[in-house]
Amino acid sequence: MTEFKNTERELHFFRLRLSAVGIFVFVCFGMLFARFLWLQVYKHADYAAQAEDNRISIVPVVPNRGLIVDRNGVILARNFSAYTLEITPSKIRGELDAVIDDLATLVDIQPKDRKRFRRQIEETKNFESLPIRTRLTDEEVARFTAQRFRFPGVEIQARLFRQYPLGSVASHVVGFIGRVSQSDSDRIDESDDAANYNGTNYIGKEGLEKSYEKQLHGTTGYEEVEVSAGGRAVRTVARTPASPGNNLILSIDIELQRIVEQAFGDRRGALVAIEPATGDVLAYVSMPTFDPNLFVEGIDQQSWDELNNSPDKPLVNRPLSGNYPPGSTYKPFMALAALELGKRTPQQAIHDPGFFVFGNHRFRDDKEGGHGTVDMYRSIVQSCDTYYYMLANDLGVDAIHDFMKPFGFGEKTGIDLEHERGGLLPSTAWKRAAYRKPEQQKWYAGETISLGIGQGYNAFSPLQLAHAVANLANNGVVMKPHLVRTIEDGVTREQTKTVPKESYRIPLKQENIDFIKNAMVGVTKEGTSASIFANAGYVSGGKTGTAQVVGIKKNEKYNAKNVAERHRDHSLYTAFAPADNPKIAIAIVVENGGFGAAAAAPIVRAALDYYLLGKRPPQAPKAPADAVDAGSQHPAAALKADEQSAGGPRPGGESEGNVD
Repeated sequence: MTEFKNTERELHFFRLRLSAVGIFVFVCFGMLFARFLWLQVYKHADYAAQAEDNRISIVPVVPNRGLIVDRNGVILARNFSAYTLEITPSKIRGELDAVIDDLATLVDIQPKDRKRFRRQIEETKNFESLPIRTRLTDEEVARFTAQRFRFPGVEIQARLFRQYPLGSVASHVVGFIGRVSQSDSDRIDESDDAANYNGTNYIGKEGLEKSYEKQLHGTTGYEEVEVSAGGRAVRTVARTPASPGNNLILSIDIELQRIVEQAFGDRRGALVAIEPATGDVLAYVSMPTFDPNLFVEGIDQQSWDELNNSPDKPLVNRPLSGNYPPGSTYKPFMALAALELGKRTPQQAIHDPGFFVFGNHRFRDDKEGGHGTVDMYRSIVQSCDTYYYMLANDLGVDAIHDFMKPFGFGEKTGIDLEHERGGLLPSTAWKRAAYRKPEQQKWYAGETISLGIGQGYNAFSPLQLAHAVANLANNGVVMKPHLVRTIEDGVTREQTKTVPKESYRIPLKQENIDFIKNAMVGVTKEGTSASIFANAGYVSGGKTGTAQVVGIKKNEKYNAKNVAERHRDHSLYTAFAPADNPKIAIAIVVENGGFGAAAAAPIVRAALDYYLLGKRPPQAPKAPADAVDAGSQHPAAALKADEQSAGGPRPGGESEGNVD
């Protein structure tokens, strides 16, 4: 009986346990079913979309960058396709250095490639795909493809690369592109065009590549790509094609540019040639140049050090940011100011004893004993300093400033390049704003004298000087200088001009302009550059100039042989031709080149011979190493407060005049 009761009790507890388990199982299945309903009914749309997103990847399609060509269609910047070996650091397995060492057994990876890759990691986000080798050969592509399974996070990609087929020719004009840095990425994210840069790895860094970045870039397209569970692309589901960037048709004549660069040789300096009637920049030379191809994939350290530490400053854009005293090239504008302001007539003459005394300072002419009787025509043809010492004193600094400003002296031209410097056209107001101490703010009458010969505080860029000459040649009609002549739509090929009309007109009397132009023609016929332009085959107007770099002691005569090479005078020349209907206006500075007729004028002759007659020089003239960087200029600081009531371009009580 007792055994029966125990059996009944055990059976009862068994049933209870079985019921509990049954209820537990039922609840679990109920919860699973509820979860199933939640996922399959209520959240179906959300998870279906996520599943589709995992299956479909949106891949940006980077557009072809626009071409850059010269006025005759010569390609200056183009694209080509090549394979790159790329690493996504966040996806690799193991140490990065070990992975690169393994890759180096399949693909040639040099130390410079490793350094560049490390620098890119520091500048970009670590989950981005970064190239460690570019332009792989077919053999290297085949070797890696066979072993790809060993390298998760490493891929071979087909990329478009920028190339500058002419190398260093016109490098300061075209500029270059480079990989998007963190600062570039931040700037893009803050712009209205951020979405258009998805997938873009390169951006304009300098020159026209930078200033016309939006036009050159194009519109990014997109592909919907079906991917496998392993992330490999299976097929393209849909595609929105990218629109190529616009092409830039420049005003530059690249053959003229090349001839001028060859004529410079190893010398440093700048030349700008402008078509007066349109503002087209025909040549834009900054010497020395550099190869922009070095920067596209990230320049190696050795090449960077060579460029950045060179005393010749090849990376300095001299026409845009180099400020130089204009020397005697300023004299035609001073003469025009005298005519327009009624301070001189063409026939009015002075006697030049070879110096001009003001206060206790003697301002010397370049010619000992002087030029004798000098009228305005002869003052330009023979470049008489004494005439312009006296004229500057009669005009005064503010009158000179107000007359010169509309020509563009000391003003940014607005050319389509970034980082243009304004230069310095002095005035009493400028000096009051430039200095703190009252004795420094005062303008002393002696400081005006040297302005007449383009010295003193005067400091202008070669671009400004060329712009001023073009305005004179164009009878006071001012056209904005520009390098891009036309923007061509990358799809429709429709072309749009960049500068369709004149900026403004300088109110000048035509008879005064004609007189100055005729005097400048006299410079090439019987004056300081007559020997250079003998038998030219065309008539041009010109003006030589020699700009002082450092001062000399009192009673000391300037002798280039006794002066350090980089302290010698700059050589300048301005010109326009043909004289009766100017098609080209030029300004050139040869740093430390000496007399204007010796170094600068022959280069201008070569440029005009080609542009007007189609003549090519048999070979570039041998270039002496007379040069200095663009930061060197006349030390106007020596003419500050210590000059009291008188002053001059060279400290020490006497002033050496310009020798042209």
